[in-house]
Amino acid sequence: MSWIENRFEDNLIITSLDWAINWARRSSIWPLTFGIACCAIEMMATGASRFDIDRFGAGAYRPTPRQADLMIVAGTVTYKMASRIVRLYNQMPEPKWVIAMGACTIGGGPYFKHGYHVVKGVDLVVPVDVYVPGCPPRPEALLEGLMRLQDKIRRQTFARQPIEAATSA
Repeated sequence: MSWIENRFEDNLIITSLDWAINWARRSSIWPLTFGIACCAIEMMATGASRFDIDRFGAGAYRPTPRQADLMIVAGTVTYKMASRIVRLYNQMPEPKWVIAMGACTIGGGPYFKHGYHVVKGVDLVVPVDVYVPGCPPRPEALLEGLMRLQDKIRRQTFARQPIEAATSA
């Protein structure tokens, strides 16, 4: 008989605060409805019944950045569009994440050499958490990217660094 038995009432769950908050965050990701080019078609297909992004807790696409915590940038980012992406990103509440979907979003795509108007990667505009390669990437690839984002959220911690470690760095 261990020392912890009979110390707590029935139906009591003990866990860390990090685990509970991260479980809630990764189980209710709300993506921003934001598609620029052909990758947006694949993003919409991910929300359809065949692939069903709702299984992962991310099916509530939000029409406004103030209600979203995930921006899926899907399509060719031009310099004219870059300022709008930054504005939408800044309007999103913390914590916020970004998935770059497609070859045009990640590195400029086929417009890399000859397209003077194309940003050579959305990571030059906003910080990107997960890259989903492809032209256009299949819905399964976006679901894999979402699962990698959930893994990243699972590993987050809210603990502060010790003062000694923070000052010595």
